This record gives sequence, C-alpha cells and structure tokens, in this order.
Amino acid sequence: MKEELKAIERNKTWELASLPNGKTTIKVKWDFKNKLNPDGSIDKHKARLVAKGFMQKEGYDYKEVFAPVARFETVRLIVALASWKGWKLCQMDVKSTFLNGPLEEEVYVQQPPGFETTWQEDKVLKLKKALYGLKQTPRAWNKRINSFLTDSGFKKCIVEHGVYVKFLKNDEALLLCLYVDDLVITGSNIGEIENLKTQLGLEFEMTDLGELSYFLGIEFMKTSRGIIMHQRKYIAETLKRFHMQNCNSVAVPVKANLKIDNSESQQNVDATLYIVGCLRFICHSRP
Repeated sequence: MKEELKAIERNKTWELASLPNGKTTIKVKWDFKNKLNPDGSIDKHKARLVAKGFMQKEGYDYKEVFAPVARFETVRLIVALASWKGWKLCQMDVKSTFLNGPLEEEVYVQQPPGFETTWQEDKVLKLKKALYGLKQTPRAWNKRINSFLTDSGFKKCIVEHGVYVKFLKNDEALLLCLYVDDLVITGSNIGEIENLKTQLGLEFEMTDLGELSYFLGIEFMKTSRGIIMHQRKYIAETLKRFHMQNCNSVAVPVKANLKIDNSESQQNVDATLYIVGCLRFICHSRP
C-alpha cells in the first residue's frame, strides 16, 4: 500500500483541496492481488488504490472512455513476422500505468482509507492525473502514450490502433504492439530497439521483462526452428477450475449415443459453469 502511494506521489497524481460547492466526491478502496509467474509461483503482492467509477456521471465526471488495444490476431502476426525474420522480441511493462494519463475533467476523490492526512481529514483530493477505476482512465493513458510515440517518430497503424511502426534507414523498421500497459517491441535493428527501451524508461516508470516469454496468458518458447506459442499454464488452471485435472482425454468430449430432448421438469443449467469461454481463449494458440 505504501509503495502504491509513493508511485502516486511521484506521478503527482493529486493535490489536497477543499471540495468546491456543487461538486461530489468519488470514494476509493484498496484492491489486493497476487501477480503470478508462468509456473504459478508468486511474482509479487500488489495493492492498488481504486476509485469507485460507478459513482461517476457521464458528461459531468467523464466524456470519452474508449481506448484501443491490439487484437490477439495481431499479436500472433507480429510474433510470426519476428520469428520468420529472425528479429528480437522484447517485452516491457509500464508501472502504475493509469497514473500517467492527465485528466481533462475536474474530479475529486476521498483520501485513501487508512492514510488520511492528519488534522486535514475533512479535505479531499483533486486529481490531476487518472486513477485506477475511473471510467476515462484507459482513454487518458492511451492519449498519453500515443502522444509520446508519435512524437518519437512512430506512425499508428490505420487498421490496428494498438500497433505503431517506425521506419528507419536502409528499409529497416521498428514495431511496437500495445495492449494497455504491456508492450511488445521488435524490429530489424537491435540498437534501435535498445534506444527505444531507454527512451520509454526515461519517459515512464518501466519494467524491462527481457525477451518475450509470457504475454496476456500466452507463453512463448524460442527454439531453433522458430517460436512456439502455447498456453500450458492457462490450460492447467482451466482444468483445475472445472475440476477436470484427472479426466481422460478424448477426441470429442460428449457421451456416446447421447440423445438430447426438451425437459421441463429439471432445473435450469447454471450458465457460469460453462467452459466455452475458456476454450475459446485457448484457441488463440491453436491453428
């Protein structure tokens, strides 16, 4: 919790103020989560201060909310291109991502529970930058990094707004794939890749994750024949979630000679127990 507040203070996200007449305060809460490694071990414990965005009113507290992200098909395409060309694939993560986006609206939130300023408990916090949970937060961050990348010579792809390309001399190019706070960088010039990573580190608080190995639930393994995409960790978690770790594998997962009929006497099926959504996500690493 203290690390989260230090990050907020470094970004100059807010300032202590008195609530003006006619303005309302948005409440905040602490959210706790364990970030895991691909092998299931705990990478770090995270505490996030989150605004209760459901209290916001459209046109009053926020305007635009949409922020584009790269599609999985695009991620696969970029990885395939890098594998074919023999390019290096690097991954970076932005720390406290949404705290970097400047706000256009006038928004006030309560002081963090347990960390109120002594003798000034009645005051509120005026946001200068976005906070997690606000409806316009993803859009504010996207505007911020889009401005940085375009100023650095990158052009946004006209059909995939989560991809940026920078053309270099001698027909060389840099590609950057953006999914909220996760960045995949590749290109024909390793020196330019390292230069971009340095520029990003100077502009934002970044974590260099090295070569691409785990991205959005998909694992990448580099071999002598190219790059293999798989979802071993996600599949294992799915089997555990639906209590199917010890099931036998079959080509068609349905009972033989099953006859389906309409029954009005039995209870309705709980739709939340269906595995279809998980199976669709697993298809991302399948031909």
